[in-house]
Amino acid sequence: MNLLYVATMKLQQIRYLLAIADNGLNITAAAERLYTSQPGVSKQLKLLEEELGLQLFSRKGKSLSGVTAAGEQIIERARIIMQEVDNISRLASDFYEQEEGSLSIATTHTQARYVLPEIIGKFRELYPKVGLNIHQGTSEQIADMVASNEIDFAIATGSTELFDELLLVPGYHWDRSIIVPRGHALTKLERKITLRDLAEHPLVTYVFSFGGQSLLKRAFSREGLEPDVVFTARDADVIKTYVRMGLGVGIVASMAADCSDKKDLTVFDAEGLFPRSTTWVGFRKDSMLRRYMIDFMQLFAPHVTDENINQVQLAKSQEEIDGLFVDTELPLRTGCGDDMIEAA
Repeated sequence: MNLLYVATMKLQQIRYLLAIADNGLNITAAAERLYTSQPGVSKQLKLLEEELGLQLFSRKGKSLSGVTAAGEQIIERARIIMQEVDNISRLASDFYEQEEGSLSIATTHTQARYVLPEIIGKFRELYPKVGLNIHQGTSEQIADMVASNEIDFAIATGSTELFDELLLVPGYHWDRSIIVPRGHALTKLERKITLRDLAEHPLVTYVFSFGGQSLLKRAFSREGLEPDVVFTARDADVIKTYVRMGLGVGIVASMAADCSDKKDLTVFDAEGLFPRSTTWVGFRKDSMLRRYMIDFMQLFAPHVTDENINQVQLAKSQEEIDGLFVDTELPLRTGCGDDMIEAA
């Protein structure tokens, strides 16, 4: 069979051809078997014969009376094609349903330390035979791992310009928290802390992205203020260590404010001082997602449905993906004692 003809033919036409052959050349019976209309089957058969330039069936009036010599050979090869299509479908299904394998995730320290443990615990209960690999780094380092095809999922906040190769699905919102040693001057205020208050103290916070001005610095700039950032780290636990040493006022993600910190630190909610952030999970555009991968994603972002994931994979741009979730009320992840609440 000429390769040009194969490229032109549609699987639907091949199915219709075989249904006709298997139902005694009765187009009405073939249509019923295919749950479609008789005119639709007749039309597709006519198109197929025109595309091939061959008559596959002999006719008596409007009825098919026999299979031509060319038709017999075409039907024989069509059966081989459909058998291979079924084989491919079975292979894809087996791959999708596998409960063994591996899952590699690149993320930041905050996600790995404060968000993922509970999720991974639940995932391990569901898939004890799946090996998990967690790689920690900055957004730039995560982007490098994506570029070298080392990981299945990336989990990060912002910096979306670094991840053009990925389809990004929003997971949850979070704000920031301010942490100071007990007895610090900010604990004496009888009002909500302002950015001007923070600008009067040395600050200890996360490493800034190299991709432009950070949300934190941008918030100060809008108020005409210059923050005195004396120390940065990618690890919230390191930041808290230096706050305890009296190096400065800590600014961390809200979920990094652990209950145990309250033994010697005072934690303030910084909601409204800085723009609310959104953490996303991303995967490659050409990924073949197994069931356990989808289940992990849904443990991380319970609002994401199977249909959402199908739509994301078919989306032509990140803007289209963002539009899929524009009316979705993402959860708000907070700190000690209230890990997930509905977004306001």
